[in-house]
Amino acid sequence: MAQINLLDTRTTSFGDLIGNGKIYRVPLFQRDYSWSEENWEDLWQDIKALHINPDSSHYMGALVLQSSGNSDKEFTIIDGQQRLATLSIVAIAVIEKIQQLIVREEEAEANKERQEILRRTYLSDKDPRSLRYSSKLLLSETNNDFYQSNLINLRKPLNIRSLAKSNQLLWQAFQYFSNHLEELQEVIQSGEKLATLLTDTVAQRLLFIQINVEDELNAYTVFETLNARNVGLSATDLLKNYLFSLFQGPDDLQEAQRQWRRIVSTVQMADFPELLRYYLSLKVARVRVKRLFKLVRESVKDAQNAFDLLDQLENYSSLFIALGSSTDDFWRDISENRPYIRELELFRVKQAYPTLFAAYEKFSPDNFTRLLKLICVLSFRYTVVSSLNPNELEILYNKVAIAITKNEITNPRQVFDSLRSIYVSDEKFMQDFSLLAISTKGQKKKLVRYILWKLEIDALDRPDISEDGFSIEHILPESPTDGWRQSFTDAQVEEMTYRIGNLTPLEPNLNRQIGNDLYEMKRTIYQQSLYALTQNVVAEEWTPDTLATRQRHLAQRAVHIWRSDFSL
Repeated sequence: MAQINLLDTRTTSFGDLIGNGKIYRVPLFQRDYSWSEENWEDLWQDIKALHINPDSSHYMGALVLQSSGNSDKEFTIIDGQQRLATLSIVAIAVIEKIQQLIVREEEAEANKERQEILRRTYLSDKDPRSLRYSSKLLLSETNNDFYQSNLINLRKPLNIRSLAKSNQLLWQAFQYFSNHLEELQEVIQSGEKLATLLTDTVAQRLLFIQINVEDELNAYTVFETLNARNVGLSATDLLKNYLFSLFQGPDDLQEAQRQWRRIVSTVQMADFPELLRYYLSLKVARVRVKRLFKLVRESVKDAQNAFDLLDQLENYSSLFIALGSSTDDFWRDISENRPYIRELELFRVKQAYPTLFAAYEKFSPDNFTRLLKLICVLSFRYTVVSSLNPNELEILYNKVAIAITKNEITNPRQVFDSLRSIYVSDEKFMQDFSLLAISTKGQKKKLVRYILWKLEIDALDRPDISEDGFSIEHILPESPTDGWRQSFTDAQVEEMTYRIGNLTPLEPNLNRQIGNDLYEMKRTIYQQSLYALTQNVVAEEWTPDTLATRQRHLAQRAVHIWRSDFSL
């Protein structure tokens, strides 16, 4: 934080902020209002707790503001708009309750005066021309008109369902706090007590850490360190705001907005930084999430640069999603890639995405398929079986992606040569596979099923066997009876139950039939199976030694099943 150019850092309250004559503006294209009932409930419980205990205060998190170069009276809200907007709505709900007292002619003159003071303090004065109230808080492009015209002026919308989703949330927030104020019966009967709730409790005892920064870059650095309780500004929001700030004309801006919507509808906001990181990795070494904003600022200086970046991201967005889903329509006309994409899903391999991005653009379709196969073999050996450090993978794939982009690597064999250091040797792979154990619970079960399926189709040379058609049989059961304890100690049961050598494919009906039977009974049933792996379980007894021997034999076959064509 010492390197960040902070203008000011202080503890402040909603009342101090909004009552100081300054204007707080949400950037035009920042996230729309998104708080929901869960967030409102948390805030309301905090307010009630403060009301009950008048000596307490509550911390609302950090508020990041960017000073305006044109005025010391205006600030842009970098992080905190959801909280400020909601507290302003609480103020509007209190003022609405005082309005109800005025309508009922309860201390009408005094309550009119209170209402006017509260409006001027927490909302704004009337415009002398329109005689309407406008806010000291200016929301996003989507929300501001509704906020000014309806909420601040206490005007119910004619058709709530026709509103944008975020404007519906604003109105629902107002209704939520208006309804929950009714819980404080002793308060809502008195204009004085309502005013006290707002001015003393909400405005003064809900506290923020206010951080003022000079520019977006400092704001981004500060943002990375924050963990505020609100639905905060994301890295994607900040990047989007920066890109949109480069467009001057309305036509360019609208086109950029349309393009942005197409990208995030494909990729989703949460995954956008990942897409951006992989794209930047085609040109830059070791791209870190924390450097994304700086890298974009350094390379994107004007509207044309921004359009170029959006074009590229849109181009890669469909591939980005398709690499994580073998059923995606992207592979409809190149179905030979589906099995390898399925393997990447199972192995949870994303380090290779930059290389695949580059190769999809530069390689022929056949070479791209060969590269997919190579990466699956590399990943299975390196990550699944040998469990080596994934950080090295990311560095090497990044280098290969840059080399492909520069046309220094033009085919899969050259990729293999560049990645040879992460191709686990046959000797080590066989050794590691001989000891491989994978749980058959949860998501890992799919991985075990895949391994047994690959071993089975290799044994029978029958690729038509269904990967989902068998049950996973544990020869040594997961819950062994006392008879099994004569051959396996408790420690061996713990260690060996999920060893690959203890697992075999079996028809579901046969699996149910044998249950936790002893090995002598199981071995007879295994001979009825159509699966070669299971028919070959013929040892006289099942012990730690016979299990280990079977797994070594499977490891020998695994070496040639998961072998690169380029290693020969």
